[in-house]
Amino acid sequence: MTTELTYESTARELTTDHGVLRYHEAGEGPPLLLLHGSGPGVTGWRNFRGNLPVFADHFRCLVLEFPGFGVSDPTGEHPMAAANGAVIRFLDGLGLQQVDVIGNSMGGVVAAQVAIAHPDRVRGLVTIGGIGRNLFSPGPGEGINLLMEFTENPTREALVRWLYSMVHDPALVTEELIEERWTQATDPDTLASARRMYGRAASAARAAAMARSDAPPYWAMLHRLKARTLITWGRDDRVSPVDMAILPMRTIPDAELHVFPDCGHWVMIEQKAAWESVVLGFLTRKDAQ
Repeated sequence: MTTELTYESTARELTTDHGVLRYHEAGEGPPLLLLHGSGPGVTGWRNFRGNLPVFADHFRCLVLEFPGFGVSDPTGEHPMAAANGAVIRFLDGLGLQQVDVIGNSMGGVVAAQVAIAHPDRVRGLVTIGGIGRNLFSPGPGEGINLLMEFTENPTREALVRWLYSMVHDPALVTEELIEERWTQATDPDTLASARRMYGRAASAARAAAMARSDAPPYWAMLHRLKARTLITWGRDDRVSPVDMAILPMRTIPDAELHVFPDCGHWVMIEQKAAWESVVLGFLTRKDAQ
């Protein structure tokens, strides 16, 4: 794009009956919804700001900020439980019947759940790590354990340890990145929300609830996905190890898997050009039209 895309120039708001959803919009064309992951100081803008100029040349890009992460209005629900409904309210509020979706980590899980529950709303799905379940590696992974440590004791040092677990190349963990993540992650409301997701007590309660539940976990329902799906992963992911990709690769109909070398959890950042090329090729391929 010839016009620089800044935070301010792309920032938008959508008022819903569950509060204001904030998002970023850039480009024209078929709608492309981008859903961020979780973790200290995360926002949709920080996940995808580097990719927006490339995708905005082809799509109307919409980067949604999930409730409970300090940008959209807060929610009384558990942030992960609130995310699916927020996506549908967002699409309905913008009058969008069908979109392509890119979901990073938790955002990929949310996108898959929405696509299973509302198959007519998602045309193409791209996930970045996170989806599936550990088959050979221990769970939770190293990065999730470091995330829980930060949530329990939010020090700057704990944040830095977690950030290093997110990448293959430690040079990506700059002082600027640390500072912007620290500022957002230690906001009282954002930190309280994080503890509802990743505090050790919350994690234990969630595991116990799943053990008692008769409802199948989302990963056991991936065979019901109708959307064309591209699974992308960093070979050196220490948050969601690459063996997690095996189950969705095998069970999602018409799924493709692309693994990037020398790459951690943030594939769209650490292997930016290669990842963008693969994703654009997938979403714009003639058999996808």
